[in-house]
Amino acid sequence: MTIENPYRPEMLALVPANARRVLDVGCADGSFGASVKSKTSAEVWGVDLSSADVSNARLKLDKVIVGPIDANETLLQLPDGFFDAICFNDVLEHLIDPDQLLNLIRQKLTPQGVIVAAIPNVRYFRNLSNLLFKKEWKYEERGILDRTHLRFYTKKSMRRLFEEQGFEILFFEGINATLSFRPYFYHIFSLGLFGLDTKFLQFAIIAKPHPIREINNLSQ
Repeated sequence: MTIENPYRPEMLALVPANARRVLDVGCADGSFGASVKSKTSAEVWGVDLSSADVSNARLKLDKVIVGPIDANETLLQLPDGFFDAICFNDVLEHLIDPDQLLNLIRQKLTPQGVIVAAIPNVRYFRNLSNLLFKKEWKYEERGILDRTHLRFYTKKSMRRLFEEQGFEILFFEGINATLSFRPYFYHIFSLGLFGLDTKFLQFAIIAKPHPIREINNLSQ
């Protein structure tokens, strides 16, 4: 999914100001990571599939790894207990098994470390109206139905994604809301069934590993 502003100010605001080491997954040309460095003075690492984008990211970030984040070869290059924040800006929906990745990536966080994620909302009003009224589910080059998306999430299933992997959700809000009044009309005329969650293109989440889960893991 492509967002017009690569610096993602709405996500930058969620990166802890005291973070000393940050991992930007899907770093592209390093624009977001560079904004994190400017805000926090943190050491910022990046991971991306594209070697073309990475050449630019290496000029902006402290370390860049080329490869899929869910590959063992990539994960082994990330130190355990190292990052204060790991950012997934529109990345998790591209993975074959995001649940497993969240379970594995938790080991890379410091004790107070957090996951900061943006996830597309499949119930966004344009997508939902196309499905319900036009009976259309057409994959496109970008957006909610980006043809490279392997998973689709609602607000409810986003929460479940993190909670089932033992994360405590600290922040969970809609971002990039439409300026259209149609979600409100649909909500009223459907007697609340349509839902005002449909006005958000994405939801942003801050989550940290639940301490009880960590204790259980250590005892096994």
